[in-house]
Order: sequence, then C-alpha cells, then structure tokens
Amino acid sequence: MAWRRWDVFGRCAAKSAISLPCVPRNGKEKLSTMAEKLKIIPLGGLNEIGKNMTVYECSGEIIVVDCGMAFPGDDMYGIDLVIPDVSYLVKNQNRIRGLFITHGHEDHIGAIPYVLKQVNMPIYCTRLTAGLIRLKLEEHGLAATTKIVTVEAGDTIRAGKFSVEFIHVNHSIADSVAFAIRTKVGVCIHTGDFKIDSTPINEDVIDLARFGELGKEGVLALLMDSTNAERRGYTMSERAVGETLEQQFRGCKKRIIVTTFASNIYRVQQVMNAAAATKRKVAVSGRSMENVVAVASELGYLKIPKNTLVELNKVKSLPLEQQVIITTGSQGEEMSALYRMAFSTHKQIDVGPGDKVIISASAIPGNEKSVGRVINELFRKGVETVFSSTSPLHVSGHACQEELKIIHALAKPRFFIPVHGEQRHLQAHRAIAQQMGMDSKQIAIAQNGDVIEFTSRHMKQETSVPAGVLLVDGSGVGDVGATVLRDRKKMAEDGIVVVILNVNSYNRDILSPPEVITRGFIYVKENEPLINELSEVIMNAAEPVCRRRSRDLSELKSVVKSAASNYLYKTTKRSPMIVPVINEL
Repeated sequence: MAWRRWDVFGRCAAKSAISLPCVPRNGKEKLSTMAEKLKIIPLGGLNEIGKNMTVYECSGEIIVVDCGMAFPGDDMYGIDLVIPDVSYLVKNQNRIRGLFITHGHEDHIGAIPYVLKQVNMPIYCTRLTAGLIRLKLEEHGLAATTKIVTVEAGDTIRAGKFSVEFIHVNHSIADSVAFAIRTKVGVCIHTGDFKIDSTPINEDVIDLARFGELGKEGVLALLMDSTNAERRGYTMSERAVGETLEQQFRGCKKRIIVTTFASNIYRVQQVMNAAAATKRKVAVSGRSMENVVAVASELGYLKIPKNTLVELNKVKSLPLEQQVIITTGSQGEEMSALYRMAFSTHKQIDVGPGDKVIISASAIPGNEKSVGRVINELFRKGVETVFSSTSPLHVSGHACQEELKIIHALAKPRFFIPVHGEQRHLQAHRAIAQQMGMDSKQIAIAQNGDVIEFTSRHMKQETSVPAGVLLVDGSGVGDVGATVLRDRKKMAEDGIVVVILNVNSYNRDILSPPEVITRGFIYVKENEPLINELSEVIMNAAEPVCRRRSRDLSELKSVVKSAASNYLYKTTKRSPMIVPVINEL
C-alpha cells in the first residue's frame, strides 16, 4: 500500500500517512528515539564505478537500495560481469522488508536476477524501471516468483518499520528517483544518480522543492552520487545533444547508424525526432535496444513519430539518405550489433564508405580500448565516424559540483556519506561538503562492507560485514575465484603446456616417452628440437621416482611439473602453466 508524501507539517493532502519521527529542530530527542540505532551498510558502489547496493538496518529490520553490477576488469579473463557479495543479506534474509530501486541502469539493477536466486524479497520501483527488471527476470525464469510493486514519484511506501518516499530526479534514463527513508532515528536522503536539468526531455524537472522541505523538517544523513564531484559547474542539458544530432542528420546523404546506451530513452527519442525532421526511417538493431524500445514505447516514455519506425530488413530497401539504424555497442562489446557491423560478422548490415556512424556515448572507465578498437575498424572500412571527442554527442547524467552544492544547501544534513564513485570522487565530494560548512567529523568516507552506525545525534564507523565480489561466468555465479582467475591470467600471458605420461599401473614402469601438447606457448612442429629435449628432461626426472615403485602419483606429478617448468624457463625465459597428466595403464 502506498501513501502520498508529507507536507512540511507532517500532513498529507491526498492519502493518510503515518508520521514517523525525524531529527527534531530543537535538538531534544524522545527517549524512544535515543534508544534506536540506524545502520547504513554499503555492499557496493564505493571506491568503484558500478555495483551499487546499500543496506539500511533499523529496529531489527532491513531494506536494500539498488542491486547493480559492474563490468569485469581487464584481468578478469572470461568473466561476464561482477556483482556484490550478498552473504550478509542471505544470513539476515528473514529481516529484509524490500528492495528499492532508484532507476533502471545496469549498475543499479544488473545483479537483481542473481541476488534473487539467493534472497527472495519484494521490489519497489517506478514503472519503466519495473519494465526493465521484468525483462531480466523473464530471462532467468524468475518473473512468476518475484513481487514487483510499481510506485509513482511523490508516493511513499511502508516497508515494515521503514517508510520510503519516492522523489523525482533527472538522470539519463526516465523514471529516476531519489529516496527519503524515514526511520525511528531520523530521515535519510539517498539521491541515486541524478543531475539538475532545467530542460529535460519528456519529463518534469527535478523536485528541488521536496529536497528543501525535507531539509526544513531535518535530515539525519545524506547519501549522494559522487560520479562528477571532480567536475566544476553544471552538467549540460540532454537537449544539447538533440541539437547536435539534428545538425549531423541535415544534408547527410549517407546511411546514419547511431549507437548509444540502450537504456538512454531520451537519446533514442532525440534520434527518432531528428530522423523524422529529416524524413528518414528508423530501424533498431541489438537485442537489448529492441527490448528497451519496446518497453519504453509501450509504457509511454518513448514517443515514436508516426510512420518513423520500421523493421530492420525493410529499412535496407530504402535509399541510404533515408535510413537510420539505432544500435547497441557504444562500449565496444564484442557481441554487440555495432561491433559485428565493424568486423563484418553482422548477418544483415555491412558497413562501408556509404555510412556515417555516430557514437553518442562516452566510454565507461575500463572500456576505452574496446571502443577505440571498434572506431579504428570503422575508419579502416571507410566509414565516416563521429564520436564525443570530435563533436558534443553526449552529456553526462550525473551532477557536477554546483548541482551537488544545491542539494547540500537544500537538504542541510546532519551527516553526509558520499557514494557512487572511486576514492578520488568520494574525496572530492567530501571537500564540497566541507565548503558547504560541514565538519569533517560529520562526513564518512566508507569502504564497501563498513557499518556506519547512527543515533539521532552521533555517527560512528567501527565494524564491517563481508562485502566482496561475486564473478558471473556464463551460468556460474561465484564459482570462479582468485585461484581460477590467476590460472586464466597465467594461461593468457604465457600459455599452457600439457605433459602426458603413461605408466604401468602394476610396476610403475614408464611405457612410452611423454607426449607434450602446447597451447598459446609455441608451435610444436616448428620447435621439435625443444620438445624432444623437454621430453628427455621429463624422462630423466620421472624415472627415479618410478623405480621406487611409489603408489603416490602426486609425487610423480610434482617432479614432472618442476622439471618441465625449470627447463622451459632456462631455455625460453617463459613460464607457461604446466599440467602433468599421469595415465595408469
């Protein structure tokens, strides 16, 4: 059940609400409030980009805000994505009252299917976010068993002893919200990702008035997005990109292919508008883009101009100057549609000198090489390629310094926790808070897993809970750990050598010279002298062990591995992974 929000006097005009205590203006607390403690525990999103997840714990109950994933690092060979370690939630799942989602970006919803397989909890979010989450749950077979409650900005949800108010904010995806979380200790504001956009696309401006009202009531703690805390000034409006896109479209006689984040409905909307204005038809390529466009248009967040959207196989029959394709691949992902177009593996689209590709997104930190590889391949094919370093084709969805100061000034929090950013972003945001008059003792720079404990007047940070990462590799979650990654790294850097030795199961005699198989190390046929000498070294090391008639094969494996490793390093100055295989025949 949902309640409309409170006014500054604790009343509600639309529906009745239960008024919960907040930080008193006169500094006097009730005895019941003094006895209560609030714990805020970030499980992800601190000292990193992505994987956002925060736990609020009070009066013996828990709510969770966001459940995101992160992209794997360059040293995470074969890993698909990274999600938070939720062992603390698994241990305390009987106390969880709900999962609250600020918006539908992957770094806030990407881990939901994996976490729900361990912890079943109801999800509270806005309509577009709910539509995107349902797509994920259907893929994992969880849609029928998961409760999703859709909430409008301005409504308040009661979840056990917590009360969570949804506050409209602007971001690079529609239906984004901040939360005012009321507890017996006080009110916490959790902004999620946001910016202050005075000319947003297809929605209202951020509800700054509500932040001001909450500041007058009294805010215990503010948790705010730090992604752009190093950037001065204000973030540009999304409308600025629309003007650039239309300039790129006008007078162009080529087919135009635009890639952006699938979830950036505003950007997709502006591409549609520019296409309609220049009498072009639009087709969509890439599964995630197709899904998001379908959901956003069905829910009314994407307003497709009449007779503009067509099927991909139909748009190809039109003259090039009438074609627009919106596609995935802005981050250079190998399976994305743009990547396959660039490297000539797309089944329907071949690109060349008759194409203009517009990359309307910035590279997420860590993806720069992948994006650069795609751009270089497009240039190699003669494709006119336009990207953000050559033209203003992307604006951030995150608040810069002056916008952050506005929220600080309106909310007037007693305590502050910068979130969503690497250490440099968190420290920059701390400096902003101090410029706004906060004492350093009122600011917590935390690590994932830190338990930040509040009373209505005090904050301490002394204990922690498990908060590592789980690696998703195909259908496996958490079964790839540090040892496996270390092995993969070694194989990627130095290759692998498999030594197969056949021994008599009865008397342990060596039945034949060892067989050596290599992958990623050397080409055997071109290095036969080296392989023959390696076989001889292995035989000389293995024979004394076999003559002792030892039944312990681990000793034989160890000797073979050591002999092969030492020889190859002395000869080649390389250290491939050695895998001895002993066959008893």
